[in-house]
Amino acid sequence: MGRGFEEVSHTADVALRIWGRDLAELFINAARGLAWLMADPDTVQPTVAVPLELTAYDAETLLVSWLGELLYRNERDGTLFTTFEIEEITPTHLRGVAKGGPAQEIRQPIKAVTFSDLAIRRAERGLEVTVVFDV
Repeated sequence: MGRGFEEVSHTADVALRIWGRDLAELFINAARGLAWLMADPDTVQPTVAVPLELTAYDAETLLVSWLGELLYRNERDGTLFTTFEIEEITPTHLRGVAKGGPAQEIRQPIKAVTFSDLAIRRAERGLEVTVVFDV
């Protein structure tokens, strides 16, 4: 299945097409894609583990909240999260752990995760979504 995401062209921002067999894999691949956009994940030693618990109105809002929380903690603490464990997930609730550390170099700063054309849908590979990031 590869890495579970690919960059797609977007007019002004950066976008990733992300897929997964189920919601947990989709969210993990989205988080891995965010890390990949920002820096080389192979240069990060996952020395910090952060438990996360999020609740949202629907799966799309939960995905934006998940990625937004990872982005916020990167900006606040300088931690690039590269390894993820999702212990529990429904379309409105997520509980898990993100692990990461400082990146040697940020190659692409991301300002925000957007709701632009955001829709999680069933596809050949299970679930698929395109996420647009404001850069």
